[in-house]
Amino acid sequence: MAATPALPTAPPKPTWDPRKPEPPFPWLRPTIRIRLTLLYGGMFLIAGILLLSIIYLLAAQALHEGSGQSFQLSGTNLDISSPTCPKLNQATSNDQFNSILASCESVQRQHALDDLLSRSLLALLGLAVIAFAFGYAMAGRVLSPLGRILRTARAVAGSDLSRRIELDGPDDEIKELADTFDDMLERLQRAFTAQQRFVGNASHELRTPLAINRTLLEVHLSDPGAPVELQQLGKTLLATNERSEQLVEGLLLLARSDNQIVERKPVDLAEVAEQAVDQVRAEADAKGVVIRGEQKPAIVQGNGVLLERIALNLVQNAVRYNVPDDGWVEVTTDVQHGQAVLVVTNTGPVVPAYEIDNLFEPFRRLRTERTGSDKGVGLGLSIVRSVARAHGGHISAQPREGGGLMMRVALPI
Repeated sequence: MAATPALPTAPPKPTWDPRKPEPPFPWLRPTIRIRLTLLYGGMFLIAGILLLSIIYLLAAQALHEGSGQSFQLSGTNLDISSPTCPKLNQATSNDQFNSILASCESVQRQHALDDLLSRSLLALLGLAVIAFAFGYAMAGRVLSPLGRILRTARAVAGSDLSRRIELDGPDDEIKELADTFDDMLERLQRAFTAQQRFVGNASHELRTPLAINRTLLEVHLSDPGAPVELQQLGKTLLATNERSEQLVEGLLLLARSDNQIVERKPVDLAEVAEQAVDQVRAEADAKGVVIRGEQKPAIVQGNGVLLERIALNLVQNAVRYNVPDDGWVEVTTDVQHGQAVLVVTNTGPVVPAYEIDNLFEPFRRLRTERTGSDKGVGLGLSIVRSVARAHGGHISAQPREGGGLMMRVALPI
């Protein structure tokens, strides 16, 4: 019997980062104001050098044309002397006198040109400094509307969608850009307002029927005379209803955390991590997973409830997606390089590097497109990433050698 040919396998996904790397020397990239200053000053220098060259050539030509005179000497007992040409009194003939005089005039002419060149270069240098300073000031004045646009964009990035540029001045390209930006902000504000209104309505409309279903099922299960089959069905429906409640809560939290946090208070990541560990301790003990790690103080400005959700989701995932024997989870907090850092490391299955990005997508797990287990609703890491971004931080994941992951959340202090 012929052997069955092996099915073709898909090529492995790339493991490199397709994003453009940062430049090795960012300080070599001058700002647009510096570039404009260099442009203005460079144009002035080029024009000044050209003007100086023309003046030098014209002066040299004028001196050359005005000094081509010769003299005829006659008579006796002539005593000719000059402090700038001391060799004149040594002349014994007309030709020798004219030759010495021409040599002295050439020296004086060259001395005058050199003096003119040196003085002109000093004047050009002084004017170049003034031109660069004036160019820097003019570049700042020209770019001031762009600075106003930038400050408004930064305020909008902080969830202040009510800010507008409202740039005054002539109807030029910069004002057109500012007006277009204002129109975009107006549409964004309407969209976010509609989203917040939808989240509020959905919170009520989705929670209410689920709460009613849970109450009815709990009342039914509390009846001691109910048949065993109905009791089992009620428990199954109650578990399904609880899963639906978790999904709704996760979706609402994900929608709310996509925006920046407006009201911030001091929150210690160490305390948040300890509370998360305490909540997951029972589940970890039931699975035989050891939780360890040192939590050092790390104070950040943020929302305590949302930050606690970050730690809780990470620790829960680390416990649930672990190995059945000798598994462990390490939770640490610290301050590193001016940032508060929460690191959750765990043993577990081997995670390919190209699957890391998929873990942060909603409803996606390792090697599965949609949720299909009882370990969660598939929103844990999506919520963590969204909350971290809302606090101005970021989360990164790195496969651990031998299996498992190392999750690192960095938040500004």
